[in-house]
Amino acid sequence: MSAASPLPPHTLSVAPMMDWTDRHCRVFHRTLTRRTLLYTEMVTSGAILHGDRERHLGFDAAEHPVALQLGGSDPVALAECARIAQDYGYDEINLNCGCPSDRVQNGSFGACLMGTPDVVARAVEAMRGATTLPVTVKHRIGIDDLDSYEHLTRFVGTVAEAGCGTFIVHARKAWLSGLSPKENREIPPLRYELVQQLKTDFPHLTMILNGGVLTLEDAQAHLAWADGVMLGRAAYQNPYILAAADRDVFGEAAVPPTRREAIEAFLPYVAAQVEQGQPLNRSMRHTLGLFAGQGGARHWKRTLSEKGHVPGAGLEVVREAMAGVPDSVLDARPALQSTMQALAPA
Repeated sequence: MSAASPLPPHTLSVAPMMDWTDRHCRVFHRTLTRRTLLYTEMVTSGAILHGDRERHLGFDAAEHPVALQLGGSDPVALAECARIAQDYGYDEINLNCGCPSDRVQNGSFGACLMGTPDVVARAVEAMRGATTLPVTVKHRIGIDDLDSYEHLTRFVGTVAEAGCGTFIVHARKAWLSGLSPKENREIPPLRYELVQQLKTDFPHLTMILNGGVLTLEDAQAHLAWADGVMLGRAAYQNPYILAAADRDVFGEAAVPPTRREAIEAFLPYVAAQVEQGQPLNRSMRHTLGLFAGQGGARHWKRTLSEKGHVPGAGLEVVREAMAGVPDSVLDARPALQSTMQALAPA
């Protein structure tokens, strides 16, 4: 951590998102921000213990700080996964107690674990016994009819007693039946006030807000009371919002990268992936939103989408995509917002 910026990585993070925040995405995000904490997609304990471990856990050293999100409920299996994750070099282990999909419900993990705080506590205790890494929990404010503030505080209190000191709270409840995962991210209302109350009632715990945060300005407003803010879809669909994070959130003196600089920094990794036989779009698909709202965005997306999957496609496709974007867009840097002040002391 730099002397100029004592703020911890969880001050700003990018949420674990299935099919999105894979290793290629995380390397790309690192071209935009060095300090923001990045999370893997959720990986189940069964996949780690019985599947292709390197495929599920391997990552590039450039991704640090990076946290592994685990899905599961068996303390023994989760403890073994935590030990393995530490050997792989992860910086944090996070337990998913917020995903409402049928897949996780059938496996008795994810959001349904909010109904069994004692099970989560045993899992946290087991993982903490197997690793020296921080063990954190990501959860909702409630599920189905278990949506009272009293239930939420019981969940947090029980898990905290097992040794969890950091809670990432998605400020929506989840309906385990009747709503799809996508609908569960949009239909239940955001209740930021409940997360703020949690921070008031558990001042010794680290409370990180997740849900509905779209800009760094939004994040700054919440950081007036929260210990951290987690960006979700906004950071994926419009990744350039991350370019100003190190300066505007973490208080570093570094000049934010331009979009051109971010692409050029990513290309050696992309070239190496292509050299290993990976199709170009495997890594470049995570850049499709880089020019969101800017001139040339349509050309960029269309070129990469139509040509990136073709066998043999290489960096020439990226160059062609860049050629349709105005230099004024490629070389612009994010302005310092007058309403934003870096949180780090001068």
